[in-house]
Amino acid sequence: MKQKKLSILLIFIFILSLNINVFAAGDNQKTEPQIYGKAAVTIDMQTGEIIYAKDIDKQMYPASTTKLLTALLLAENKNKTDMLTYTQDAKAQPEYSLSLNLHPIAVGEKMSADNAMDGLLLYSGNDVAYMIAENVSKDAKDFSDKMNEEIKKLNLSNTHFVTPNGLHDPNHYTTTYDLSVIARAAFQNPWVKESMGKQKSTIKTSSGTTFLIENRNKLLGTDGCIGGKTGYTVPAGRCLVAIYDRGGRKVLGVVMNSVYDQNDAFVFDDMKKVIDWSYAAKPVSLHKKDSVITTKTVKYKPLGFVGPEKSIDVPVTIKEDINYYDNATNKKELKEVVNLNDIKVSSLKGTEPIGTLTIKERTASRDYKLYSALPKGALMKNNLPIYGAALLAVLASLGVIAFAVKKILDIKRKRRRGKYTW
Repeated sequence: MKQKKLSILLIFIFILSLNINVFAAGDNQKTEPQIYGKAAVTIDMQTGEIIYAKDIDKQMYPASTTKLLTALLLAENKNKTDMLTYTQDAKAQPEYSLSLNLHPIAVGEKMSADNAMDGLLLYSGNDVAYMIAENVSKDAKDFSDKMNEEIKKLNLSNTHFVTPNGLHDPNHYTTTYDLSVIARAAFQNPWVKESMGKQKSTIKTSSGTTFLIENRNKLLGTDGCIGGKTGYTVPAGRCLVAIYDRGGRKVLGVVMNSVYDQNDAFVFDDMKKVIDWSYAAKPVSLHKKDSVITTKTVKYKPLGFVGPEKSIDVPVTIKEDINYYDNATNKKELKEVVNLNDIKVSSLKGTEPIGTLTIKERTASRDYKLYSALPKGALMKNNLPIYGAALLAVLASLGVIAFAVKKILDIKRKRRRGKYTW
């Protein structure tokens, strides 16, 4: 008997432990990933909504992720077949340069802009960045001015670039959020998008030198990663931009100031964590379908263009669910803007929109149609006193008219009688 009770107790404990594990697994799925990167962000590429956010406005050094903006300026100012000349400043750049690490390139040699784009984005050539800068502009300083003009066009207030390759300068900085905007703009350029998605490329110079280069983005081609850019300096730490496409939905991730270990694994693990979490993240409800957003007092004349004016409080509602991603940035900055039309009584039936609700989350903006939710019969009930008074006035008028008609007829009859009296 004791053995039977002990067996039942053990089974109960086992089942309880299973339930605890299930609950724990569920909690872990909701918990934001722990990463080594000091800052990170993920963005829905279609809407611009922020999904994951960690210190997204903290100024940091971007290292070679800078080259995404250099690539965009190359694409905007040159054609693929244009020939670029290798410059003295390009030759002077440190390691992770084509000339230093792969094969010497002489000042004055040329390569196509298409090859330069690949050398910039796949191999991350520091010399290639300067070659591009001095072929697009008169010198590197003029190119940095162009970079900052582009930054201004993108409405970025926490970014300032000095060099085309991102080698350390205390005045060369950005944030994970600003970098995501730059990366998104770069990816929208077909040439940049094509280049960052290549696993390998062959580069040729006018002297006949040939380089075979491979993309340094270890995530490219796995789990939906279709592009990105790596970066590293000691002050910047390991940086990574990566763009994913899973089932047609594109998500862009940025991780900055992560650890650069011997196997160079941490930043890529960080990115995988935040991307997987972001694809699994479900937006939370901001407003449920048919919920009242605001109330609008509408003034009107029940009798049309005449008579007294009445007012009625109209509940304004939406006809769809409105959701948003629950993170610290959105909680702090999300704004709701209600714009109502010049509302007419005929539009209070709820069948036609009477305005819009705009949900703003930084650069993301979504519009939803607003409708009247006035209860059926509310307008008639509101109008009854005036309709009643109007009806009494009409009846009184009819009575007066009837009385007047009767008097006139009576007078006519008397006159007729008087005419035939002797």
